[in-house]
Amino acid sequence: MAPGTAPAPPLSEASPPVAPTPAALVFPTFDTALFEAVRAGRHRKVVLQVPAGLVRNAHDLAATLREAAGVPVVVATRPCFGACDFPSLDEAQGADAAVVLGHAPIPNVRRNRVTYFVEMRDPLGDPETLAATVAAATVPRRLGLVVSVQHLDLAPRLADALRARGFEVAVGSGDRRLAYPGQALGCNYTSAEAVADVVDAFLFLGTGRFHPLGLAFAVDRPVWSLDPRQGTLEPPIDRATLVAKRQLLVASCREAKRFGLLVSSFPGQDRSAMALALQRRARERGLEAELLVFDRLDARDLVGRDLDAYVNTACPRIALDDAGLYERPMLTPPEFLMLLGELPLAPYRFDTYH
Repeated sequence: MAPGTAPAPPLSEASPPVAPTPAALVFPTFDTALFEAVRAGRHRKVVLQVPAGLVRNAHDLAATLREAAGVPVVVATRPCFGACDFPSLDEAQGADAAVVLGHAPIPNVRRNRVTYFVEMRDPLGDPETLAATVAAATVPRRLGLVVSVQHLDLAPRLADALRARGFEVAVGSGDRRLAYPGQALGCNYTSAEAVADVVDAFLFLGTGRFHPLGLAFAVDRPVWSLDPRQGTLEPPIDRATLVAKRQLLVASCREAKRFGLLVSSFPGQDRSAMALALQRRARERGLEAELLVFDRLDARDLVGRDLDAYVNTACPRIALDDAGLYERPMLTPPEFLMLLGELPLAPYRFDTYH
């Protein structure tokens, strides 16, 4: 923080809905309970949304749902990046319900139609074997457990198995954006932050590197990754290098005068109030800052603009994971406050979407 600068006040995010939000119903798997609920809803049309890993099966799943629930079903074709990213009313006209696979609802996100969330819980993974794998490695004994939605059923049994081997296991409760204790969300790791002071490392239970990477940005603790399907344990990501690269990016923008503030129109990613607050802060310092509104961001949409850098107020992972796709630097809101001198460069602040 610059000398004499007051701490940055909290930035506002999306306002709560003024009208009632359509219902959200949650199902562990794609089975009879879901079909019966959809049938009971007497819907005119249902739109089915699947994550990238299930695209190959999407049409078979749609046919199963159509036959079992007795309702017309259309398939959303654009990629799905999370529970914040569901089909708009224009994308699936006439559909008064959505079936969303692979995600839990985000409690504070507005929905545009009745939505059936199918979390696709995965039964695979033996807790005793997995705990033995962790115990055989040099993992610290005080662990915070963070889990992807698909493996939430395994988490309590794994925690018990680890405790039986002498580990202390903490599972934190996150903020209003998380549906479950210990849950990992790409834009929000407050369940981990809640217990960071009482653990020496985190154990992520799930597949892939997406969540371990986000978790490494969010907490200043080593993050080990345990894949319950493969039974493999991955060592921590090099957080220091990740953070140093982001700090260098902030430093590279010191001479920037013209900023584009990126604002998503998706209900689950709309932080327009935050963007306006950042715009005011920039203009108070003599900088130019324009709001750029989009639904789905494509790097080609920003080519050729007379801007020095961007500040992304949509999904935080756009700036962190996809920065190399853009021809100008892209900062997160906390990084922009670092640039303005309202936040210090260290400790690094993850852009948590609340």
